[in-house]
Amino acid sequence: MDERLPSWRASNAKSAILDFVDRVTRKRGPDFVPPEDRIATFDNDGTLWCERPLQPQFYFAKQRLEAFGHADPALQARYPFKAFFDHDIDKIKELGKQGVLEVVVAVHAGVTADKFDAIAGKWLREATNPKLGKRFVDLVYKPQLELLDLLRDNEFRCFIVSGGGMDVIRGFSEEAYGIPRENVIGSSGKTTLEERYGRFEIVKQAQLGSFDDREVKPQNIYLHIGRRPILAFGNSDGDLAMLRYTLTGGGPALGLLLHHDDAEREFAYDREFILSPLADALDNADNYGLTLVSMKDDWEVVFPG
Repeated sequence: MDERLPSWRASNAKSAILDFVDRVTRKRGPDFVPPEDRIATFDNDGTLWCERPLQPQFYFAKQRLEAFGHADPALQARYPFKAFFDHDIDKIKELGKQGVLEVVVAVHAGVTADKFDAIAGKWLREATNPKLGKRFVDLVYKPQLELLDLLRDNEFRCFIVSGGGMDVIRGFSEEAYGIPRENVIGSSGKTTLEERYGRFEIVKQAQLGSFDDREVKPQNIYLHIGRRPILAFGNSDGDLAMLRYTLTGGGPALGLLLHHDDAEREFAYDREFILSPLADALDNADNYGLTLVSMKDDWEVVFPG
């Protein structure tokens, strides 16, 4: 009996993962891949941790805006900030992921990178999911932690490639996933280098630089990693370009797509989640060569004990 991936049920998805890892690590096998080319990329929101009812960075934006709003009441009446102060979820959803990230970037203009790390770190230690009542950082997926361990044990290098803010994810990636800060690729704001009191500082500006979603994900993989992944894991159409980039490289590859279909243990959603819909990838999984992972059927447990 294979004891790897104990939180994964015996299924086609688990078999596909174990078979792939065995094939690419078998030295004299036809699909052997040298360790330096064993690159695995994972989306973060909804792939490695819970993203409902809204992605955690939406709550981070709301908390930071409330703090700034007390200091600058005029901010409460300005678009797009007003939607957050009014708790208008429909308006916030209309902004989309990119719009919310632009809010986060705007309110932190002038803040140094070191100070932002401290702000985000404090928020991550305290912030809780309003529906599930646990800290966001505790709502990581246990089956995915096991998969990351399996890949590292087989000399894969694992990266996060997320539409979320890169500097926020870096604040917990090592502790939560064992993924070092330098292996996090995500959306980022523009910065400048300034000397303040004899110390050189990275200072955040008010403009979003790279919005790491859809076609930008493969571009940033090329820019920051320089190698095409042989395994990619996502959960929405925003990850489809990364998945197809992985699968069309000409060698052995595995593209995994997580379907949130477990309303009892987490949430059930796909097309209707406006902020991060799953439609094209789900409808055409077979045509694209994706391996579909059902949270309900393929995972024995969802969250760590």
